[in-house]
Parts: sequence; C-alpha cells; structure tokens
Amino acid sequence: MSTPLVLGITVDCFDAQVAAAFWCRALGYVESPPPTGWSDWPSFLRDHDVPEEEWGDGAAITPASGEGPTISFLKVPESKTVKNRVHLDVKVSGGRHIDQGLRESRIREKEADLVAHGARRQREDRVDGHLDHFVMEDPEGNEFCIG
Repeated sequence: MSTPLVLGITVDCFDAQVAAAFWCRALGYVESPPPTGWSDWPSFLRDHDVPEEEWGDGAAITPASGEGPTISFLKVPESKTVKNRVHLDVKVSGGRHIDQGLRESRIREKEADLVAHGARRQREDRVDGHLDHFVMEDPEGNEFCIG
C-alpha cells in the first residue's frame, strides 16, 4: 500500500505570524486548523511539549476552499540573501484573452491591496506595450508575481 502524495510548501522567514497573515490576504487562504484530535493549536503544542516561547515560530495556512496545498512558515535565524529560485504567482487578471483594461485594473487593484499590507513592487513587466505582471516582494523580501 502506498501513501498518497500531498504537496506542501514551506517558506523560511523571520516572523512566521506576519508572513502567514500576509499570504492569507494575498491568496485568500485561512489559518490551518489544528491536527485531528486537538481542538486548538495551543492544546496541540502543549501536548507535544513545545515551549510557549516557540509557539509563534511556525504557522500554516490552507486554501479557504480546502482545495490546494498548505503553506507553512518556519522561523529561521538567517535572513534572505539571494533571489528566489521558486516563487508564487498570484493570478488575478483572468489571462491574456481578457480585455486588457480589465486585466490591468485587476492586477493594479491586487497590487495596491498587497502594498498596503507590506508588499513592495520591484518592477512592472509589459508585453506588447500592455501590463503583463508586477514582480513583487512580500514583507520579508521573498519575490512573487501578480498577473
């Protein structure tokens, strides 16, 4: 009998709670529920002898729909030093077949919302003179795109 493959994504960060809150907003995710058998995260952490001072060192979020990968955030001591080799794309435009004005307004609206919540724009990429996507950074400097 084989175990089914489940995709999970883990992001190293300085502040797991801040990173998780930002990505919940960016992706429409919610805080992951505690594992089966525990009514809340403090009970789970206490039962696994995790010292209270470490309770904020990790966080997990999951799609509100229940469909898709869980993303975990883990506190690490080192800071980000180089460009990500893998990044997330926040796809809000609807695709290149959508009216360019509508595509651009969707991209700009999401960019404004995320900038208001700690993101930074690195650059604007255009294709055939039209906005295609923004290259962004989350509050900890991890690159992602909005398109």
